[in-house]
Amino acid sequence: MSGEVARRTILLLAPQPFFQNRGTPIAVRLLAEELARLGHEIHLLVFHEGENVALPGVTLHRIPALPGIRDIPPSLSAKKVVCDVAMLFSAIRLMRRHHFDLVHAVEEAAFLAMALRLMFTVPYVYDMDSSLARQVVEKVPALKFLGPLLRFCEKRAVAASCGVVAVCRALEDIARTCAPGKPVLRLEDISLLEGCPEGGEDLRRELRLEGPMMLYVGNLERYQGIDLLLDGFHLARQRGCLGHVVLIGGTPAAIDFYRRRCAELGLSDVVHFCGPRPVELLGHYLRQADILLSPRISGNNTPMKLYSYLDSGKAVLATDLPTHTQVLSADFARLAPATAEGMAEAMADLLGDRQKCLELGLRGRQVARDNYSLDAYRQKLHGFYGHLVAALPPSTHSSAKARS
Repeated sequence: MSGEVARRTILLLAPQPFFQNRGTPIAVRLLAEELARLGHEIHLLVFHEGENVALPGVTLHRIPALPGIRDIPPSLSAKKVVCDVAMLFSAIRLMRRHHFDLVHAVEEAAFLAMALRLMFTVPYVYDMDSSLARQVVEKVPALKFLGPLLRFCEKRAVAASCGVVAVCRALEDIARTCAPGKPVLRLEDISLLEGCPEGGEDLRRELRLEGPMMLYVGNLERYQGIDLLLDGFHLARQRGCLGHVVLIGGTPAAIDFYRRRCAELGLSDVVHFCGPRPVELLGHYLRQADILLSPRISGNNTPMKLYSYLDSGKAVLATDLPTHTQVLSADFARLAPATAEGMAEAMADLLGDRQKCLELGLRGRQVARDNYSLDAYRQKLHGFYGHLVAALPPSTHSSAKARS
């Protein structure tokens, strides 16, 4: 068809449990669906954990189930490293069985793709969802001395790729610094609220809430700033602020940890942990809140939930850090210093001014619909892959299939 890119066979390496209702797996599913929609034949290799989902035009592969490796967390961990090694061997087996024209490697899979390129001469796209060098140092401060080596490795992964997909402006800047002139696409995540149905659960009724409700959605890893959120809310309560905080997401262990923290702060009656909920109902839950919270304290990638937060039309309260400010501004969100005092002041500001919440929410929704829609995502991805595929050598495999 006119305007479509040439059909290619692509190995998509996603070192994550798949499918799970959290940021990176959701982004991987969208990417796989849209690459298949462009006409490419997609083979998606993921970890052994996760729900099997039907993706038209996508063949799903998993690494072998590894003894004792379960409940793999979203950030750096020993379990994840072991699974990454298993993924390399699984990828080698797939490369020997199929003729791939391109590897699209998400996060640390770029280093696996570098090895595959040496063995099979297949080019790869580096999909940067985060800065791996920064992520390792932030997760394990004792490894700070490895910072220069990690940055060198990250630079080599960018330089050896045939192109980079960066999820936000900060990562785009890193990629361009690592390899000036390298094709780089900034492909932000999108709102997940399009076509989102109404659900049956009424949080206010179920939790017996009275007064304003502030809602957080996401995992409960340290970098998300849940401690900051609770400390700030504790200060706000001491100053007379009313209302409740509801958190959706988190593992049972993380929820138990933060429930104990709430008990220490005297917040058990006003902070509620609901556990995971289906991503398909995200809009239903966001619409029940008065204020949406993103207290993240580290990282330079933008949280995926931020785009849905904005699209919901509710006021967004986020820390005043690059992870947020590359998308948010004070024109349509309440930005707070990443301190308990700053968080408490911001909560008090919004809880005491309903009109301000309404205005911020309306302006935020307009920004989301103008910039972070599915159509915008498709146009960016289509254009990038059109140029990328045009620069690749002809695929004898695809040509043979077309003649058959």
